[in-house]
Amino acid sequence: MSTKVIPSEQLQGIEGWSLPDVSDPQAREDAGTPMTARQLEELQREAQAEGFEQGRREGLAAGQKEIRARVHELGHLMQTLARPLEQLDETVEHQLVDLVVLIARQLIRRELRTEPGEILAVIREAMALLPLAATNVRLHLHPEDAELVRSNLSLSSEEQTWRVVEDPVIARGGCKVMSDTSQIDATLENRINAVIARLLGGERADDEVQ
Repeated sequence: MSTKVIPSEQLQGIEGWSLPDVSDPQAREDAGTPMTARQLEELQREAQAEGFEQGRREGLAAGQKEIRARVHELGHLMQTLARPLEQLDETVEHQLVDLVVLIARQLIRRELRTEPGEILAVIREAMALLPLAATNVRLHLHPEDAELVRSNLSLSSEEQTWRVVEDPVIARGGCKVMSDTSQIDATLENRINAVIARLLGGERADDEVQ
């Protein structure tokens, strides 16, 4: 093995280095004191606690975001469900009106079949609404009701202050009383409308049955 000699002029500016004295307490302190098992365990617990807290915060934030999203979806769903319910209420209302009309008509028709003379009471009520000075009074009736009235009110032409007009457009059980100055509508449809109006309320019911 050869040895290379470095001239002294090349060694200028170079400082020497020697091994530290490990017997010096300061040197041992600078080198660091090994951690005990307890310290390692404590450090591990702190790291776990810090990781758990960070995970909890992140999980809580994610959970709150998810809850807000679910609440928004639920609100949208409730609004969507409310619209069909409103439409359903309107549909049920129309069906109720139709049912009331049907029942009223059936009851009146059954009453006319069992008591055909009921038309006489209807005529009396309509006549009572005319002004006392009414002239040229005409009683418009269905032909079958007109025949019934003629047979039950057999008055001479001098005694009779009104005349019967057969009108097939008018349904059985109703009539119209007309004079030169007034008109009383006691037709079956008009009376049914009046009953429904009392049950369901005014003009609204009138609109429903037209």
